Amino acid sequence: MSAPSAASPVASADRARPAALAGGPVRRLLAGAYAMSLNEWRKLRHDQLDLVTRSVQPLLWLFVFGTAISSTNAIPTGGVQYQAYLTPGVMAQAAMFVAIFFGLAVIWERDVGQLQRLLATPLPRMALVLGKACGAATRALVQAIVLLTIVAIAGIDIRWSVVGVLGALVLLAIGTGVFACLSMTIASLVKERERFIGIGQLILMPLFFASSALYPLSIMPGWLHVVARVNPLTYEVEGLRGFLLGGGRPWLDLLVTVGWFVVLMAAATRAYPKAIL
Repeated sequence: MSAPSAASPVASADRARPAALAGGPVRRLLAGAYAMSLNEWRKLRHDQLDLVTRSVQPLLWLFVFGTAISSTNAIPTGGVQYQAYLTPGVMAQAAMFVAIFFGLAVIWERDVGQLQRLLATPLPRMALVLGKACGAATRALVQAIVLLTIVAIAGIDIRWSVVGVLGALVLLAIGTGVFACLSMTIASLVKERERFIGIGQLILMPLFFASSALYPLSIMPGWLHVVARVNPLTYEVEGLRGFLLGGGRPWLDLLVTVGWFVVLMAAATRAYPKAIL
């Protein structure tokens, strides 16, 4: 993430100060979340090139990798077109890539002194964490809408329903928040940007491949199946697949993802102030 993305949240939080002071804890929590998600939306409006470049990777997975694997019929998908089967995994992967490096903003804020200003605002620590998670979710949702639009134009066989698409977007937003909170927790403990990037890359690929993003759980060896079952990305992907393709237990997957979000948001809230030490 570029440095400017960390600068604006301070100004947004400062603008939210009068409302935060006037309200109770819930209002202050919502004020912080709203200010930072609004900042991310404004940044996207002024930097469409960043959205375009970030959309390239999921499209490569979908139309290059997906087309190649479709021709082999090597992966059992229950009669579903492989590109359609892959679409939820690609959506979740793209969102995870956005979220896992969101913690870079925490390190940048500390280096330039803005983290101290954020922590000095009347907003609760949880509001700052939730606000950053909402900022990551905002970016992921815009990216997902672009991807779904291209999927519709390409004629990939997704089950288009209002409930399914909205449920998928809600689940994607919460799942993005899960990995944003994980990223902020790591960033609060790691002081160097280079080390954080290395750890982020170390986490990304194992999470992605040890999930059902590319292939069903049924073809995994026993040990990998166990790992996939404790991987939050698996529940996000399975839920997205249920909402967009039908079948499965998407509402249960949504509930499990919410549980992961609550746990990791609490961990990030506890670790966040340590980033200035």
